[in-house]
Amino acid sequence: MALYKYPNYLQESNHEAFDKIHSPGAATPHSAIYHCVVCGREIVSETGKPLPPQNHHQHSPGAGAIRWQMILYPTSDPRQA
Repeated sequence: MALYKYPNYLQESNHEAFDKIHSPGAATPHSAIYHCVVCGREIVSETGKPLPPQNHHQHSPGAGAIRWQMILYPTSDPRQA
């Protein structure tokens, strides 16, 4: 789970980009922090670069494949998210 100290630097967004689940190795749609929806491991990935592949980290048997979801999108203009 991502941590923060100063809530005044964060703003809630209901943008649909936060709902999308991405496969390992897929092109990163937005430079952001992503987490694995199965185990919660977090990574930073840049727009256009591949998200970490399936062998990036291992899950316990039966937990399922790695799947990435955006959890924090940095922007200087809150209307962009």
